[in-house]
Amino acid sequence: MITIGIIGPSWTNDRIKRSMDMFPNFDPIYQTSNNIYDAPKFTKALIAKCDVLLYSGFIPYSISKKEIPKNLPAHFIPIKGGSLYRSFYKLQKRLNHFHTISIDTLSKYEINRLNQELNESITSIHYDSRLSLAKTEEIISFHETAYKEQDTDCALTGLKVVSEALTEIGIPNEWIVPTEEDIIVTLERALLSTEQRKKLESQIVFGIVHIDNIDQLKRQFTSEQHIQRLYLDVQKSILDYVETLEGYLTALSGNEYMFVTTRGTFERVTQGYKYFPLISDMKQQQVQISVGIGFGVSANEAGSHARMALTQAIDFGGEECFIVKEDRSVIGPIDKEAPLTYPLNITDEELLELTEQTNISPYYLRKVLSLIQRQHIDTFTAQELAASLGVTTRSAHRILLAWLDANIVEIVGIEKQQTKGRPRQVYKMLLTR
Repeated sequence: MITIGIIGPSWTNDRIKRSMDMFPNFDPIYQTSNNIYDAPKFTKALIAKCDVLLYSGFIPYSISKKEIPKNLPAHFIPIKGGSLYRSFYKLQKRLNHFHTISIDTLSKYEINRLNQELNESITSIHYDSRLSLAKTEEIISFHETAYKEQDTDCALTGLKVVSEALTEIGIPNEWIVPTEEDIIVTLERALLSTEQRKKLESQIVFGIVHIDNIDQLKRQFTSEQHIQRLYLDVQKSILDYVETLEGYLTALSGNEYMFVTTRGTFERVTQGYKYFPLISDMKQQQVQISVGIGFGVSANEAGSHARMALTQAIDFGGEECFIVKEDRSVIGPIDKEAPLTYPLNITDEELLELTEQTNISPYYLRKVLSLIQRQHIDTFTAQELAASLGVTTRSAHRILLAWLDANIVEIVGIEKQQTKGRPRQVYKMLLTR
């Protein structure tokens, strides 16, 4: 795990936490304060604990810069064009239309691009100096003068304190804040900048592709020639994808293939475990596959972990891709907005004792706890549990009955459906870990 220190006000941390779910390699430490001058103090406290630092914006980064060691990567979330488009949309909803605007954050280039892409004709008056808390009064005066003397219709600012002051004196304005896309891009840069990341770039990765419905496909053909052509078509499709991973492919048996690549390439091509099109591409050819990816400090360990990951994918219901990392933690299914992360080995004595009482696999409980932690929702129906665990609804009801007896969950309500059917009971997880 890569420890990342997050420094900023509480409002940014809530948004960063949502984006952080997409980066299972990060172990975040949050230092939150609505007093921006706490940033240098937080920096001093984090430098011995963290592999990389992330600031909510340029100003907390700039006032902390002298405290950051040269060998410690540090990043801040920039305000990009997407932030301008969102602020522009909010202003337009509030004012219906405007022609002239004062801005203290973005350049004329961004406004010109907005005018071109949206076919607008906004005139912008820009504060030329760099944003600084020491110049707050000067920035407020700039917007106020522009509003009164140059007839601007509204203002855009990158400082919350300026937005609040302008609102107080009756000047329409919008505070420009980073979008979640800006946060995700910055997190990706932070990940790539760490020493651990650089060392992992060349780590060997093994993948096993298992054809789930090979027997069903073979029964569709009456001749051995057609079956051999099927194998060739399947192998070609898998080979095409492995080439994008800059990897090497070999056939293990009639229904399994193994590929080898490097971790850096795998994570770039899958966009940090969020994009794995091979499964859906093969499905279009009526071929159902499950994929296991293994990371390890040796080739033997990576191969063993790939087999474990494949078992997880098949147990989930198939047609998914799972990863088992070198610490034997599981990530999956990938190709989701935020995959689950849970340990392959359950060592928590309380969890083991509870699952022993219920005679239900501890992995099911650990998966649900991981899902709750990621989504910040501790209630679910049997149908939602079935989808999360990759089991039938009937099996989910059996699991829930056992968990009810062990006081792991409780019934907290009834979910009424729009269509005909029995109301669904809503369960709440009582464990908090």
